[in-house]
Amino acid sequence: MMVRGIRGAITVERNDENEILDATIELLNEIVAHNEVRPEDIASVFVTVTADLDAAFPARAIRQMQGWELVPLMCSLEISVPNGLPRCIRLMVLINTNKGQADIRHIYLNDAQKLRPDLVQSKG
Repeated sequence: MMVRGIRGAITVERNDENEILDATIELLNEIVAHNEVRPEDIASVFVTVTADLDAAFPARAIRQMQGWELVPLMCSLEISVPNGLPRCIRLMVLINTNKGQADIRHIYLNDAQKLRPDLVQSKG
């Protein structure tokens, strides 16, 4: 079994507590669904936010999800780069899996699709 990383990112419209928490749950749910992962498969989740998002800790949303209480979580600030994508939440979900690197589905939602258009899956 290997440890693999699943990347994901989502943007929000405002620096609002509920919007940040809801977006975090939406992103994590998409990562879990597209990669068929269970909380017990997770080694850890690293969460970053851009400096313009300080209304809530995104990890709080994950901690409140059923079955995720024991998953190690860490929040941090994303590096502030001029002209970087604003109001962005990023997740790095480390999973224990037998899947190959090419089998991992990375998820980019809302304006975060601009970060990795090469990895964005069409909905068609």
